[in-house]
Amino acid sequence: MTYPISFRRKVLSVREKENLSIAQVAKRFCVGVASVTRWLKTPDPKTTRNKPTTKINMERLAQDVKDHPDAYQYERAKRLGVSKQGINHALKRLGVTYKKKPASPQSQRRRAAYLPAKN
Repeated sequence: MTYPISFRRKVLSVREKENLSIAQVAKRFCVGVASVTRWLKTPDPKTTRNKPTTKINMERLAQDVKDHPDAYQYERAKRLGVSKQGINHALKRLGVTYKKKPASPQSQRRRAAYLPAKN
């Protein structure tokens, strides 16, 4: 959660007026000491991400989901050259869930491997 600029400035002005320490003002306003310290340096919240863009091509991932609907995340990660966690986040962005259907080909193979054949 980002605190509003007005709240940040109020915390800093109270600290200045009453000559409180960072810990005292943090306790008084029920915020973290690290937050107050960060607000002293830059009171305005950041508006941009300081991370590089994702290297997962979303079109390739969507095509991979269509081509291999029963693939595991580690298999997709290997094919696309990224981490499993990256695949997990990208699939969430695409709205793809990983609930296997009981009638999926992969679950049928597993069932056939563990159950005796019916006569």
